[in-house]
Amino acid sequence: MIAQQFLNDVAGYVDSRVAKVVLNGSYEITQFEVKQVTDNTLALNYIIPAAEVSLVTLIELQDATGNVITSNNVHVPITADTLMLQNITVTEVTS
Repeated sequence: MIAQQFLNDVAGYVDSRVAKVVLNGSYEITQFEVKQVTDNTLALNYIIPAAEVSLVTLIELQDATGNVITSNNVHVPITADTLMLQNITVTEVTS
């Protein structure tokens, strides 16, 4: 069993690494409405402006130098400015 504090620490590390969201491989978001760790969960809230992005097909979290941390294929039509809520929860996997 992994100690809860270690899971919390790993979530904090992930928080320190995430610098931006990149949509569809090109549109960068660096301003977050919320970017915080609570226990073992990193919460990211950010606005996707409809004037810039009409359809999201790929969401990447990247570090400051552009290395991909996470990548998710999605299909999200954007018809108005949209607040996205994205969580990363660090958990122990047991089989």
